[in-house]
Amino acid sequence: MLSRLWFVAIAVLFLPGCSNTLNPFCGSARPAPLIGSLSPSTVSFSKVEQGTAMIVNGSHFVSSSQVVIDGKVLGATVNSSEQLKVMLTTGVISGPGSVNVSVVTPSGNSADLGCTSGGKSSVLVLTIN
Repeated sequence: MLSRLWFVAIAVLFLPGCSNTLNPFCGSARPAPLIGSLSPSTVSFSKVEQGTAMIVNGSHFVSSSQVVIDGKVLGATVNSSEQLKVMLTTGVISGPGSVNVSVVTPSGNSADLGCTSGGKSSVLVLTIN
């Protein structure tokens, strides 16, 4: 009976889709990003035409995290695990209005091991006037 319990316990640890806390191979899994605020949250289009920086504040940012503005993926400078910086230009924003901003972190290769890794944050709105 005891050997059957050990088999079940080992099988559960290595089944795909198990939570990261149960899978010992998930140590390198990337966390899903969380965003809390944008700075600035409103910017004039004339500043966008000149090129202006925007800071995304949140948590769980890693070196592979990217900012997504209305579906356009932008490389970001990772200032810390709580702050990303991107440049707003007319190549990204074509005119006044509202744009959706989120952060995405690719899963890397730990997903192959049945680990939850990476993901997409919620969406915040940046207003261009």
